[in-house]
Amino acid sequence: MENIVKMITQSPQLPKYLEEIQAFWQEEGQKRKQFYIDVVEDRKMEFINGEIYFQSPVKWKHNEAGKLLLMLMHTYVEANKLGFVGYEKMLVSLTRNDYEPDICFWHTEKSNLFKPNQMQFPSPDLVVEILSDSTEEIDRGIKFEDYAQHGIKEYWIIDAEKQLVEQYVLEGHNYLLKHRAHNHEIIFGQVLQGFNIPALAIFNNDENVRALRKLLKS
Repeated sequence: MENIVKMITQSPQLPKYLEEIQAFWQEEGQKRKQFYIDVVEDRKMEFINGEIYFQSPVKWKHNEAGKLLLMLMHTYVEANKLGFVGYEKMLVSLTRNDYEPDICFWHTEKSNLFKPNQMQFPSPDLVVEILSDSTEEIDRGIKFEDYAQHGIKEYWIIDAEKQLVEQYVLEGHNYLLKHRAHNHEIIFGQVLQGFNIPALAIFNNDENVRALRKLLKS
């Protein structure tokens, strides 16, 4: 990144580049304003680098993984009064892009400021994305970079097909892989201290119930 900036600033064509970038930024800003007008509650829509992305219907495995993790996380957060857990249709507005993560969590410092009719939300403290064929490149690419640059402290990427959970933790401005968990391996929550669950609890109903009971006793 520094090399690109240095190359542009040292070029005799710097004024031209600045003019073109400004025109590009203004055009993208207009597209984003239109996105806010067009976005609807019954379709998952995201604004990424000037383009609108529509989420296709998800597979059953994807839906079940999201539902099972949501039950665990929501119950733990509510029982301990830690903040707010959002699911799917929460529009997270960052500097350039707008995302609707599968699951996201805000500590009380942020969530206590939310209004009943609010439709756009600040950077969460934790984000979970469940991979699909149409979203994997984005989840591992632009979102991975964007979430880190906006200080989202923890990022889980879930592969429902392989029943695998990748847990990333923010170090400086970049994510480091904390754990790649499957089966009965325990994921130790970093943002949600004490939210320690086996990966299998996200993919198996019986294991989910056992994990939920343990969380409620802790």
